[in-house]
Amino acid sequence: MTAAAGPPPKALSIAGSDPSGGAGIQADLKTFSALGTYGMCVLTALTAQSTQGVTGVHAVPADFVTQQLDTLLADITPDAVKIGMLADAEVTGAVRAAVERLRAEERKELPIVLDPVMVATSGDRLLTEDAVGAVRELVPLASIVTPNLPEAALLLGTAQATTPGEMLEQARRLVEQGARRVYLKGGHLDEPDRATDVYADAETTVAGWSERIDTRSTHGTGCTLSSALAALRPQRETWTETVQDAKRWLTEALRHADELQVGHGHGPVHHFHETWSRP
Repeated sequence: MTAAAGPPPKALSIAGSDPSGGAGIQADLKTFSALGTYGMCVLTALTAQSTQGVTGVHAVPADFVTQQLDTLLADITPDAVKIGMLADAEVTGAVRAAVERLRAEERKELPIVLDPVMVATSGDRLLTEDAVGAVRELVPLASIVTPNLPEAALLLGTAQATTPGEMLEQARRLVEQGARRVYLKGGHLDEPDRATDVYADAETTVAGWSERIDTRSTHGTGCTLSSALAALRPQRETWTETVQDAKRWLTEALRHADELQVGHGHGPVHHFHETWSRP
């Protein structure tokens, strides 16, 4: 995917850090770079994390999150924003205030991708209980929300979807509750040969199927997809085109993931599969 001539779009990731480099801020910046976008970041949390799981989370103080945002945004206006791990209610509130200010200042719609990071691929909880409600309040401010199945269930306060039909229903419910667009990721669905995702907005709800790649290297897939949406939206005409291209790119990043041979657990996807030479 080649960016158009001229300066690249600028994307801001507001998220947590992953020392293993496969998820979080590190995955976002890799994705931005791979897709021709200048990446910036504001840290919301530090994690003790590897491909085998999360052993600790340290939230950045909310006032310092605000200071990072104020300092950056006084100098640079992003063309897209991706919001990932927020850790606790205070940090979520600080990010919400910044998003509200950004939306008020922008004359055109600023693409805001909200990945409501609550549960890691390993199953580890990444959001405090009191922050779930604060994240729900962020949902209507985003252009698109990208939960996985456990996260959609937490947002709705219901059981996790186990069929494509239940996924369609939960995506519709999220729109009814204020989400402008929903990309519901079905990687947790028990489908051996295909991966089902659902896209929903005020006009339509549709399920899409893609090849399920046979790999354990799935660390950071959610972070990578949401940051791909943020990177590509300024370069595409519509959200539909953006979603399709981001999904195709992620599928190839998964197809080549095992080439990296990183870690002893769920390895990362290959963000630079299009540019790194392989023996």
